Amino acid sequence: MNQQNLTLLTDFYELTMMQGYFKEKDANETVIFDMFYRTNPCENGFAICAGLEQAIQYVKNLHFDTDDVEYLRSLGIFGEDFLNYLAHFKFSGDIYAIPEGTVVFPREPLVKVIAPIMEAQLIETALLNIINHQSLIATKTSRIVHAAQGDGVMEFGLRRAQGPDAGVYGARAAMIAGCVGTSNVLCGKMFQVPIKGTHAHSWIMSFPDEITAFRTYARLYPTACILLVDTYDTLNSGIPNAIKVFTEMKEAGIPMPFYGIRLDSGDLAYLSKEAKKMLDAAGFPDAVISASNDLDEELINSLKLQGATINSWGVGTNLITSKDCPSFGGVYKLAAIRDKNTGKFIPKIKLSENAEKITNPGDKTIKRIYNKETGKIIADLICLTDEQFDEGSSLLLFDPVQTWKKTHLAPHSYTIRDLMVPVFLRGECVYESPAVMDIQAYCKAELNTLWEESRRLVNPHKVHVDLSHQLWHMKNQLLESYHFK
Repeated sequence: MNQQNLTLLTDFYELTMMQGYFKEKDANETVIFDMFYRTNPCENGFAICAGLEQAIQYVKNLHFDTDDVEYLRSLGIFGEDFLNYLAHFKFSGDIYAIPEGTVVFPREPLVKVIAPIMEAQLIETALLNIINHQSLIATKTSRIVHAAQGDGVMEFGLRRAQGPDAGVYGARAAMIAGCVGTSNVLCGKMFQVPIKGTHAHSWIMSFPDEITAFRTYARLYPTACILLVDTYDTLNSGIPNAIKVFTEMKEAGIPMPFYGIRLDSGDLAYLSKEAKKMLDAAGFPDAVISASNDLDEELINSLKLQGATINSWGVGTNLITSKDCPSFGGVYKLAAIRDKNTGKFIPKIKLSENAEKITNPGDKTIKRIYNKETGKIIADLICLTDEQFDEGSSLLLFDPVQTWKKTHLAPHSYTIRDLMVPVFLRGECVYESPAVMDIQAYCKAELNTLWEESRRLVNPHKVHVDLSHQLWHMKNQLLESYHFK
């Protein structure tokens, strides 16, 4: 997390392939690799890409230390000439990517690497590790935030995350996707995001009685006084004692800009409704009613339907681990090789009996098509980088598999945006990552470009990801050029 050297965070076969390319002197051609995913996580209608900042730091710091080279030498696999090459290694290629916080869809490149194949191969594993994890947590968080319907969602998952890095960078991804704060203090320090929290049951239990614990906490933190009321008896002890403390503060003239209770067990719908009645009757209608206890988007949605009066949600395990969908499924595939004689890229395609695993060839980019009147996404168009589109002309979109499904867009009825931006050019970083809270604001705007039908939690409408006619034609020519006996 402190800019450590992650160069050996790679699969062993990346290094054995690198040596193979190195030994075959003509094999280290410049290539294009695309990182993309095939299926939205959590059966969602979209994903949110995240992790680019850490990926940038990884590439910036890419080098083999002396002890790295010594370790590889000790394996008895690598030749001295190759080890000497590694000792002087520096990434020299180009990287294009979709900015963090962007709404994305299956099969479109999130990251494109253009580099000598040895360099492009080396960074595959780490890029997948970083982008896959953080995009997964951002996507899961967006579902939870959507279910909360405008209530604040706090990320409370550090102690259940799969290790420190997953806790810190998962919390960062959660903030990008809309959490109002995190309990993770290190994340707060590293990324300048709000940190939030109350107290544990042990705080209550360490005092002679509940009311003394509440009074002490209120005296220490009067401007952010959220009291955990379920240590002993929520309705007969916790809430009445909280109300007593709030009344004492009010009578003493102590400002209470942010106060309320937290429920961490029991029937949250029933308890929250009873708590609301008691707080309103006591003259505290603006008190926060916060809840935790193994929440996720489905439970939050259910509690909303039951009329729960909760207006602040602390979500831990199910968010930070994306418990129901533990992996993102991003892959990294070769798309083109530069011809050393012409300098042009020769498209490459991976075939499979599974149509979903057939890749899109060539040097590609992504155009996002919006409805000009509403600003909502119509479709994404994967096309070749040298293709030009004019918003003043009509545009034909078609399903790349079921090609009879077509949409004609009239001139001036749509707008086009390029999604991918240059991140590294000739080995030098040309992109500055925004602050996390700025990415969060951008992500919120991105989510507003989706139709509500694509945001629903169950059976969402799928946004079309089409191929340009030129790319579709190239792909089919390649498919037809392969003949199997």
